[in-house]
Amino acid sequence: MRKTTLLAAAALLGSRGLTLAQNTPDENNPNVDAPFVRNIRADRPGQTITAQVLRPGRFQLETGFQHHAGGIGPAQNLSAATLRIGFFNSMELRVSQPYFHNGPSRVTETGRVDSSGWAPVVVGAKFMLSPNYDTRTQVAILVESAVPGTGSQGLRDTKWGPGGRLLVSEQLGERYGLEANFGFSQRGITAKDMSKGQFLGTLALNGPISDKTGFFVEAYGYGRAALSTGTTAGLYFRPIPEVRVDVTAGQGVSGLAAGTTTVGAGLTLKMGK
Repeated sequence: MRKTTLLAAAALLGSRGLTLAQNTPDENNPNVDAPFVRNIRADRPGQTITAQVLRPGRFQLETGFQHHAGGIGPAQNLSAATLRIGFFNSMELRVSQPYFHNGPSRVTETGRVDSSGWAPVVVGAKFMLSPNYDTRTQVAILVESAVPGTGSQGLRDTKWGPGGRLLVSEQLGERYGLEANFGFSQRGITAKDMSKGQFLGTLALNGPISDKTGFFVEAYGYGRAALSTGTTAGLYFRPIPEVRVDVTAGQGVSGLAAGTTTVGAGLTLKMGK
């Protein structure tokens, strides 16, 4: 009898251990259904890029239009699209390309753009450093570069334009979140190019207003010897879980961006699981 009891207890304990061993990180994570990690999080609008890395097999297309007025030079119109692809090993691949609708010139943090048309294609990847996709504190590294020889004749470059960012996200409660970026970019890959590179820092807060609407506010600064700063704010609407529409407005505060007003709108589409 004692032997039978011991065997039965061992079988139960072994079965329980096997069941726990088969649980996935998602099943053991109490934050997996939090709206902050389940709702669409776009790498637009504004300067801040989210620390979220898309799961394998998920695609996200983010498009937008911006109008810049005031500050240095004439008013400008800009469109951009970014395709994000969730890959294996906690990695996300991405490709983007802006389009300048009118010229002749526009001053940016990386120099003067002297034409209208397609800007160079930018390719990159995000690498997740967090323990899982749904942790309350998310950390990732973004590396990307403009590809030489791409874009319209007046905008293309002959050199790679590498850049990198540390992306940090902190969930506040179940729905709100802080996003911060710390980055550096340059035009070219030599030491001389590095000495002319630009630093970037951003801090953004986003969260819900209702079940389908929310807000976004951001402060940013970029530059090297002299700092340019600005702010961005916006509202977004999710008619269905896979679609997000946003409208934004921004104001340059100091540096090259001083006096520049930006208004825009965008659309984000999520595909896959």
